[in-house]
Amino acid sequence: MWKERLRALLGKKDLSGRDIVVFLMSLLLAAGIWFIHNLSQDYSGTMAVAVVAESNIDGHSNVSANSSTISARCRTSGFKLFRNRHQNRREAVRILFDPKDLHLREGEIFYITAAELGNYVSQLYGDDVRLESFLSNTVQFRFPYENCKKVPVQAMSLVSFKPQYTAMGEIRLQPDSVTVYGEPFRLEKVDRVVTRTLELYKLHSSAHGIVKIEPVAGVRMSDTEVNYSLDVTRYVELETEQMVTMRNAPAGKKISIFPSMAKITYRCAFPLTSNLTDGINFYIDYKDFEGSRGGKCVPRNTGIPEGVIDFRIVPEVFECVEEGKQ
Repeated sequence: MWKERLRALLGKKDLSGRDIVVFLMSLLLAAGIWFIHNLSQDYSGTMAVAVVAESNIDGHSNVSANSSTISARCRTSGFKLFRNRHQNRREAVRILFDPKDLHLREGEIFYITAAELGNYVSQLYGDDVRLESFLSNTVQFRFPYENCKKVPVQAMSLVSFKPQYTAMGEIRLQPDSVTVYGEPFRLEKVDRVVTRTLELYKLHSSAHGIVKIEPVAGVRMSDTEVNYSLDVTRYVELETEQMVTMRNAPAGKKISIFPSMAKITYRCAFPLTSNLTDGINFYIDYKDFEGSRGGKCVPRNTGIPEGVIDFRIVPEVFECVEEGKQ
């Protein structure tokens, strides 16, 4: 039926199926050319975009808590008008506004006027758009009140070493603290921030690099990443037995320590340049004895040189008894 109607329309009775297909393709091509030609022309129309405002306002968040739709009558190509119409439901765009263009209405509410918005037309709607007029005289944004404080950065790590290698101290961070910004009730809960987990395995040399800080919900930070470094050295172990003594006991007081000797295992940086254990002393301070429970005390030490990485003492706790008392 449709073929007969098409033949009647064209006044030709002997149209083949191929002729009809060619005709329809030509018709579609002509319509496409006409459509593209028309979209390439300039038109006056309404463009709208949802905006989240950014600005550096003292005492307030740098990002608005709300988004506002900014609509304007613009002259631009049909392509841009068509695309804007179909992008209205997309996520709001962030626009960085100069603080002097934002005026305080009250509390956390700031507004920008149509006259000042004229400076942001290309950021709002794109290039090759000529503004005719904004549909609203002002647009409002809410910038929540914000406080700040400095908190330490803590390294989170999983570290292992090749045999006979170990760390010379803790992981160092630079900077080791950051300033956090946020609403007062959020900052109350933040007493530190942590890095993403550093995974350093089978180390046999010093390690360094950059690690990101884990974000905190509702809070922004002065730095989002820090430099880390970890000194690694080869070590040797030295085992000795040393006497544990009592210090600062009042005159006439005599304290016995059991056992009197401790087994110490030192980890020392390789190569050894001297007997690093000379001059190291382990002792119990009388004040520690007075404040102890049942005379059980952990010894202190003096004279540990720089080349000693760490040590292990056995036993860890010693029993102290004042002579003449049961």
